Amino acid sequence: MINFILLRILTLIPLLLGITMLVFILMSLAPGDFLTPVKAQRDVPVELIQAIESEFGLDQPWYKQYYKWLGNVLQGNLGHSWAYKLPVSELIGQRIWATFLLSLSSLVFSWMIAIPLGVLAAIYKDSIFDRISAGLAYAALSIPEFFLALILVFFAAQTGLFPLGGATSIDYDYMSFSSKVIDRAHHLILPTLALGIGSIASIMRMMRANFIDTIRGGFVTTARSKGVHELVVMFKHVLRNAINPLISTFGFAFSGLLSGALMVEIVLQYPGLGQLMYQSILREDQFVVLASVMLGCSMLVLGNLLSDVLLAWSDPRIRLERKILCLMKFFRLNFS
Repeated sequence: MINFILLRILTLIPLLLGITMLVFILMSLAPGDFLTPVKAQRDVPVELIQAIESEFGLDQPWYKQYYKWLGNVLQGNLGHSWAYKLPVSELIGQRIWATFLLSLSSLVFSWMIAIPLGVLAAIYKDSIFDRISAGLAYAALSIPEFFLALILVFFAAQTGLFPLGGATSIDYDYMSFSSKVIDRAHHLILPTLALGIGSIASIMRMMRANFIDTIRGGFVTTARSKGVHELVVMFKHVLRNAINPLISTFGFAFSGLLSGALMVEIVLQYPGLGQLMYQSILREDQFVVLASVMLGCSMLVLGNLLSDVLLAWSDPRIRLERKILCLMKFFRLNFS
């Protein structure tokens, strides 16, 4: 398992190199750079602009700029944001936790609702409940996240029940710990709904299909013939096997929430990483965009790694398969 984890982490290195190089090339092809607004100011000395261009290699070809940026990254320096007047690492650190909290809350919210609904739809297959849940799921899947966010904004503006924008209130720093938790949760309701409703629909349909396929297995018939209670059959034998394919998609679901949060954060004015990346692209804040892309790729690989680990933990057959492979390698090396 440790070798497998190390191998997956090592595959992250060429992936990050390739994607950051592609982003670097695309941004270099765009007209202007992050110094364009500075050059438009007449009170900025030309010598200062030339010194900055020389420091960051803006007067050199893109591959030399990339090599210089990569060397700084290896030393722990992600660069400086000219739009926000802050180091990129500090800026990312301020925003990443907001997006991570939003993605995590959406993931928990969608799974806690979708899995029971999928199980009930499978148990009561072709019933009125199954038909209604299927219709609502297809309707939810057809609504884009940004449009759903607009509907939620309109609802919040009309009712005043939820805050419009921001992750905290103005007086957040003066609140007690419990009040801070409640305030954070209050600001997370609308973004969580906008991100989670579409996920609920897709996970519910997958859970229903997996549950129906699993319930037809021979081990279910054997358990019933032994007189095992129906609830034990459903929730101990069927549910555990039906949920395994969903665990394998956990990494893609989590990284998908991170990317989907971009539009939701823009519409709902939620100060997360997606909104930061969007504004940085508009302002050609190159180092912030590169750091955001690196973080997104890392989350994708690490999320998939977590999915594999959780799948091996939940399914004994996978652990047994890996043990057999290790034994086969041992005998091949020592007795061949």
